[in-house]
Amino acid sequence: MWSVQQMDKNLEPISTVQLCRIVGRYLKLTGETGEIIFDGVGPPDKSGFDEISGLEVFFTGRSTDADTVIETKIKADTSPRRLVVVSSDRRIRKAAHARKAMPLKSEKFWENVRRQLSRKTATAEPIEKEIGLSEGETEQWLKLFDIEEK
Repeated sequence: MWSVQQMDKNLEPISTVQLCRIVGRYLKLTGETGEIIFDGVGPPDKSGFDEISGLEVFFTGRSTDADTVIETKIKADTSPRRLVVVSSDRRIRKAAHARKAMPLKSEKFWENVRRQLSRKTATAEPIEKEIGLSEGETEQWLKLFDIEEK
């Protein structure tokens, strides 16, 4: 969250739920899944996180911090080469690198998110455009515009 605010100075402060929704949309577009880990206990009402597909949201509670949880998850992962670990913290990036996971700075990840979400999604062409009008539809249009058929 800190990196997002630092990169977008004009951006109004966003909540953890808003950030997760944005990341969730990004993950859906890219066909990936992910986890996001926040320090602390989080908001009292966590129902806003329930409908974010592709993203698991964790709060560390009071007894530990996000960096420690992330390091533990990196060490425990059975296929770390498939992990992309997003953090600007050197300690976390070093832990990811040691397990051959791909460390990615938060700033770079946020640039990717913004770029992907700003792309216009191609809309599928209607099937009618491909197969054309039926004879009856063609006759209706010709009548409507008072055009004689040749």
